[in-house]
Amino acid sequence: MKFKSSISRIALTLSIVAVMPLWLAAKSHQGDQSQPSYVVVNLGTEGGTASAANAINNLGWAMGGANLPGDTIEHAALWIHGRKMDLGTLGGPSSSIPWPAVKNNQGLIVGVSDTSIVDPLGEIWSCAEAFFPTSSGHTCQGFRWEKGAMSALPTLGGDNGVATGINNQGYAVGWAENTVHDSTCIAPQVLQFEAVEYGTKLGQIKELPPLAGDLDGAATAINDNNLVVGISGICANAIGGATAAHMALWQNGTPINIGNLGGGFWNTPTSINNQNEVVGFSDLPGDSAADPNYHAFYWNRSSGIHDLGTLPGDSLSIAWSISNQGLIVGQSIGPNGSTAVVWHDGVIASLNTLVQSGSLTLVYANDINDSGEIVGGASDSVTGKSPAFLAFPANRRNSR
Repeated sequence: MKFKSSISRIALTLSIVAVMPLWLAAKSHQGDQSQPSYVVVNLGTEGGTASAANAINNLGWAMGGANLPGDTIEHAALWIHGRKMDLGTLGGPSSSIPWPAVKNNQGLIVGVSDTSIVDPLGEIWSCAEAFFPTSSGHTCQGFRWEKGAMSALPTLGGDNGVATGINNQGYAVGWAENTVHDSTCIAPQVLQFEAVEYGTKLGQIKELPPLAGDLDGAATAINDNNLVVGISGICANAIGGATAAHMALWQNGTPINIGNLGGGFWNTPTSINNQNEVVGFSDLPGDSAADPNYHAFYWNRSSGIHDLGTLPGDSLSIAWSISNQGLIVGQSIGPNGSTAVVWHDGVIASLNTLVQSGSLTLVYANDINDSGEIVGGASDSVTGKSPAFLAFPANRRNSR
């Protein structure tokens, strides 16, 4: 949630009107050319003021994190057909399911959690920097959750790790520290980290090398074809920026560069579907690590990378997820803040214009499943809280 709130506060002066590119008009995902309408469900919080649904699988399980009272601790949360579950931690204060790539339909979930171990190098690292409300000073590791039990995933010998996605074969991905003291790190970061693939059995881990010339990397998503996407760059502070200098796709452990929109920072694929289509966000020319100007993008092997644009008047956008049917969800960011958006047959629309009126304003849409169910984060004008939401197509009589 911290990552989402921080990017939604960024407002640049660039204004681009989104139009439907010819490459998307020619895509094979055909159907009703009008935008569908949705019914929204408030998923609530865990006593704090905020929660976020960051992933949804084809079982209809919504997954993410929810702040506990006081908003200094977050726990990984699972919503199953309206029933909310606190998944606990690996012994430390906070945990989360932070990424939309948790796509296993057999009940396996991955994420990241604080441990009970104080970080011996004083690093803050990705978990506290990007995913948790506050830093505990503890190490964090990726976790796998199955049948009510949370188990730690290994690192590459270092202190910290993250798991971002898992496919239906049970292979998971993320990034993990090794024991190398990397000179490209920005204090308090010390150790190098690499993209990893976790095996189907606990304890299995394989390093995915960065692109040639880069030192560090991170894997963000995996599909059922075992194709992996992620970032490649330098250590920096382990949350993006120069770490995301390049975007990579790994096949059989070998990375290829899938390009970007012209910027040198914040180039991040977020999702890959089973048609091997990739979406995410990428900087435009003229950026810097401290002054990003990213736009949502779409990529496939035949046509390459394409700018998905923004809502009129906005300057930034992110595509968080693409379904197997080619529907894309994300957020558009401008002077009035962040708005949840959906790209349907290449046309961008605010999700708030496609739902029934109510107290919720949908701030970002983080994932979509093959039934068209969308999850994300909202703001509630009545309670003042920022709860997770589930939106399902209005032509379906009842939510799961």
